[in-house]
Amino acid sequence: MKFVDEATIDVAAGNGGAGCASFRREKFIPFGGPDGGDGGRGGSVYAVGDRNLNTLIDYRYARRHEARNGEAGRGSDQFGAAADDIVLRMPVGTIIRDLETDEVIAELLEPDEKVLIAKGGDGGFGNLHFKSSTNRAPRQKTPGWPGEVKKLKLELRVLADVGLLGQPNAGKSTLIAAVSNARPKIADYPFTTLHPNLGVVRVAPEKSFVIADIPGLIEGAAEGAGLGHQFLRHLQRTRLLLHVVDLAPFNPEVDPVAEAKAIVAELKKYDQALHDKPRWLVLNKLDMVPGEERAARVKDFVKRYKWKGPVFEISALTREGCEPLIRAIYDHVAAERQPMPEEPDPRFTPVQEEAEVDPRFAPITEAPVRKRRSTKKQDDV
Repeated sequence: MKFVDEATIDVAAGNGGAGCASFRREKFIPFGGPDGGDGGRGGSVYAVGDRNLNTLIDYRYARRHEARNGEAGRGSDQFGAAADDIVLRMPVGTIIRDLETDEVIAELLEPDEKVLIAKGGDGGFGNLHFKSSTNRAPRQKTPGWPGEVKKLKLELRVLADVGLLGQPNAGKSTLIAAVSNARPKIADYPFTTLHPNLGVVRVAPEKSFVIADIPGLIEGAAEGAGLGHQFLRHLQRTRLLLHVVDLAPFNPEVDPVAEAKAIVAELKKYDQALHDKPRWLVLNKLDMVPGEERAARVKDFVKRYKWKGPVFEISALTREGCEPLIRAIYDHVAAERQPMPEEPDPRFTPVQEEAEVDPRFAPITEAPVRKRRSTKKQDDV
């Protein structure tokens, strides 16, 4: 199935039904009074996050989504029926924007999260609504209110804890296939990965995190080289970036340090906040480096790159060094997931209230002994 992470759709909520101006006409009831009912509410348009969807391909072809109008009111005190709402199921991580104002209407961050994107119009009032002691035969009625009509832009950003960043053929797809349940396409030519891949890494039965692999980024992506910045948005919700570097390129004239610096420069051009995210260095393809040269090559790379953060030496093909990497990632992600404790506001001091004691468990105290007055009559002296 083709991966689509952008789509433009039109949504139209239903109009409210018009009110009715009617009077009760029955035999032997000359003054029946008004009996025109109100109109029904128009249908609204909702968006719901669906964990079983991972692309916006359905909205690339189905562009128009309309809800039905509410029914008009009728005589005999009959109100119009409200129209049914329509629900648009979208992948979790979808951002819904107003195409004209670029305002974010909603973000679907949780499965089964339901948000209103176009409200249906309310029904109009019938003449029964205007009846009063001074207006016994009203002929007023109001039309239904129109429903909202919007042009929306849908943008999908995958929800992942860790994102892989690097040049094409750096071994990102091989790494995600080695540590997770994802099975991306792997080949020896550039841009094998054409769309983001998600994989779940399980450290223990109840310990896991999600890792995302995006197409490779090359120098000049800001000007449209390669696949450009098209898929970098999928890394904006991650908690950690892994910069995968090919330490043994096929072309001996290629400098891994220059390529790594070019990736970081393109990342900064795209988004400063993404550039400032925690980033670890993963030196890959050590299986292609002779054992006696590994330490010297890693030390030379770190020195020329001037890197002071965490460094991991792995071989995604043989899975060498992958176990310590995923355990360190899980510890970092688990620490990020824990909410920070709220600090008390120094302007307010908590009032210590005395705890109420349940009378059933209150301590027993001895009551003072009261002398009972004798009821016997005293003899007269």
